[in-house]
Amino acid sequence: AVVSTQSGHYGRDKNVKYSLKHKIAQRRHAGVTAEVMQQVADASSEKKKTVKKEKDDRVLFKKTEVADLEATHFSIFYNNALFLFLTIILSFYVLKNFSPGANYLGSSVTSACVVAFLSTSSG
Repeated sequence: AVVSTQSGHYGRDKNVKYSLKHKIAQRRHAGVTAEVMQQVADASSEKKKTVKKEKDDRVLFKKTEVADLEATHFSIFYNNALFLFLTIILSFYVLKNFSPGANYLGSSVTSACVVAFLSTSSG
């Protein structure tokens, strides 16, 4: 059960991540560019001049790396927070009169289904 839950979370996190990655890359462009240019300038003083294409490639690679990492962290946080919120609401308010086993099962399964539906929908 734990393995299937974790693999399901991975798929949902991945879908949310890719929807956020482009937005994050645009927001972080200036900071990443400044950092990479500083690194290139430090390296260039020791070696010959770096060509513009190589600088652009380094900036793009670093920007993609930063955006990917940040999108992964945010998507995991978003999905876990939503799951926890739904589980608490369902357990303590909606299913409070059910037996503990039914309450646990109902709140967990319903929360997981809602999170899966919301994170895999397009748009």
